[in-house]
Amino acid sequence: MRYVIIGAGAVGGTVGGRLAESGQEVVLVARGAHGAALRARGLRLRVPQGELSYRLPVVAGPDELGALRADDVLVLAVKTQDSEAALDIWGPAPVEGGGTAAERLPLVCAQNGVEGPRLALRRFRHVYAVCVWLPSTHVEPGVVSAAGAPLTGILHLGRYPHGTDDTARRIAADLEKAHFEAPVVPDVARWQYAKLLSNLGNALEAVSGLGGDPQAEALFRRVRAEGEAVLDAAGIPYTGAEEQRAVRGDKVTLVPLDGVTHGGGSSWQSLSRGAGTIEADYLNGEIALLGRLHGVPTPLNELLQRLANEFAREGRAPGSLPVAELERLADAAVAFVQET
Repeated sequence: MRYVIIGAGAVGGTVGGRLAESGQEVVLVARGAHGAALRARGLRLRVPQGELSYRLPVVAGPDELGALRADDVLVLAVKTQDSEAALDIWGPAPVEGGGTAAERLPLVCAQNGVEGPRLALRRFRHVYAVCVWLPSTHVEPGVVSAAGAPLTGILHLGRYPHGTDDTARRIAADLEKAHFEAPVVPDVARWQYAKLLSNLGNALEAVSGLGGDPQAEALFRRVRAEGEAVLDAAGIPYTGAEEQRAVRGDKVTLVPLDGVTHGGGSSWQSLSRGAGTIEADYLNGEIALLGRLHGVPTPLNELLQRLANEFAREGRAPGSLPVAELERLADAAVAFVQET
């Protein structure tokens, strides 16, 4: 199979680079400065083994690739807010032998949150979801870092909305050869919702800085508790901490990389790159949506969603809101909801 990585950033670049290293055929999809750097110098993947370099085909869209092959696997690794545009472009792309990508090819959604596969299923017949447990960073054009060892990441994979099949198992087998563990599960959404809960802290980190501050950690616990209350009210199952520890253990441990400064998560990286958008609408915003549907107040997640979007829209630096000020705003948001 050939893997077409739509969005060769932190997650997509790492997956694409590792697959290429294992001997798989890979095409990277990227635009702007990142796409130009990939064309000029190749993909530079910094991992515990050192810096690896791959000269892979790079395209901006399907027109540059020509007709897709019947054995292609499309990996959607853009941020969720960019999914609609990518699906609009790649869905109608022709496939050798007739038909379109949306009709014939598997689309693997390797994204945070839970909305990406649902958006994809409106257009694509064969959609697969991934719970992405992959610490990786992309802030410099052409360069991706992944500090996990001994495995680069753990990628739970299954059909969306549920089930497994031979295609999922073949993709998982390729990932297993490429420094990943890739369990094929019939209930991948359960893992995605558990990851969603942990990703509720992405906006907090983006606006008020990296982890380690006890005040920030206490605030995150409040934010996560709000998310758990919403999922419970909605009757949405998610894997618990004990089950996650049993599966993950110490298989993905962060190690220092030469010349790489440890940064933040995906939302922090978006602000660092000045991307202009951020994924908070599909993380904290997902909890806000479910809360409104099921009658559960979500003032903390609504606050983080609003602040993260303001930071992205205004080009504010990540971590520039003091934690004490964020906590004051959080307390005020909770008090306002209680009073109304």
